[in-house]
Amino acid sequence: MSADVKAALAELNRKVLGRKGVSGTAVGESDGAPCLLVYLSDAGAREGIPGRVDGVPVKIEVTGPFKRY
Repeated sequence: MSADVKAALAELNRKVLGRKGVSGTAVGESDGAPCLLVYLSDAGAREGIPGRVDGVPVKIEVTGPFKRY
């Protein structure tokens, strides 16, 4: 993972983690290029999620809540 993508993920985390409905973030791939993923527990939480962070596209996945085992 490039330093640019790591920096973009850190910025995304500052912007979205802790918001109601956001379960987590990750780095993924879309069309062969890196992207940032935002996992939502509720589709209604997508408002205000950026479409790009530092030039890296952001994709949203509605997963429902994560459970720790």
